[in-house]
Amino acid sequence: MKTKLAALKILFILSAFLFPVRLLAQQDVEGLFKSGPEDATKLINAYMNPLFKGLGVGLNSGWNTTAKSNGFLRFDLRITATAAFVPTADRTYDVNTLGLQNIRPATPGGPSIGPTAFGNDSQGANMRLYANGTPTTETFKLPQGTGIHFVPSPQIQLTMGLPKNIDVSLRYVPKIKLGSDAGKIDLFGAGAKVELLPLLMGKSQKLMPFDIAVALGFTRLNYSLPLQVNTNAQHSNQELNIKVNGFNSEAIISKKLLFFTPFASVGYNSSSSSLKALGDYEFSTPTALNPNQTTTYTDPISIKNNLDGFRASVGFQLNMAFFRVYGSYTTAKYDYANVGIGFGFGK
Repeated sequence: MKTKLAALKILFILSAFLFPVRLLAQQDVEGLFKSGPEDATKLINAYMNPLFKGLGVGLNSGWNTTAKSNGFLRFDLRITATAAFVPTADRTYDVNTLGLQNIRPATPGGPSIGPTAFGNDSQGANMRLYANGTPTTETFKLPQGTGIHFVPSPQIQLTMGLPKNIDVSLRYVPKIKLGSDAGKIDLFGAGAKVELLPLLMGKSQKLMPFDIAVALGFTRLNYSLPLQVNTNAQHSNQELNIKVNGFNSEAIISKKLLFFTPFASVGYNSSSSSLKALGDYEFSTPTALNPNQTTTYTDPISIKNNLDGFRASVGFQLNMAFFRVYGSYTTAKYDYANVGIGFGFGK
């Protein structure tokens, strides 16, 4: 029973963190499958851009909250959450800057702004489909945002100490079905941290009033979600497939003060993400002679994004016997906060 309850708690946490993805994928993205794959790809990329960036920095967060190693075979298990804050500039997009071929504002010179997935919960501008430069009668509104201005991501991590003041960490979530219409998720990550002063100074490192370490970490997230874009018996194989890879390197300095350990770190993060719409999709492709024409495409959307840059963090680790509390704030291309709880035994 305890094992089942623990599994349910983890399932609830993951489902809650991925709620924005489910919300925008099933209710809003389908409205961007317009005018063929080329225009649809540009619209979806603009709309989903904060998700790619937010998950990229989020998966790289929370690896370390102290420079001190755990000690041989000492361990800690933690569950943390990251909120990557979407800047104002990434909460909207302008269709006039996307290079669309057959989609323009419904009124020439009219509104052309739409909220991104993590923009305001308000409808975007009204658009019109064109056929070879000729306006058609078909119009649609750019989808609204979720009203959530941060991208959440979870981390479940086990860290164990090895000889020579080395820690190794593992992040792992087996493929979990989040619900009949909520898709599947799996996650894997691995990292290592080396405490430097014992290696460089031997026993005399105890004279130093702080600890220093360097660390690396890699995480991969896979998420698939069934879609319902103009589905029928012939188009029932639709799926949204998202993959995000994150790499983190950092240098950490910390000072243990009884049960409280503040720390600071600087590092370099990079992430790569991809989104694919798999299956058969029916697009509205009107022409002057046939304004109701549609065309079916297979696997029409493929988007790739990369993000990298330096970052700086400050935070703390609070030890109360085997129970621990973590918190940090990071300045990067997307600022983010990380908080969590855990338990374990270490120095």
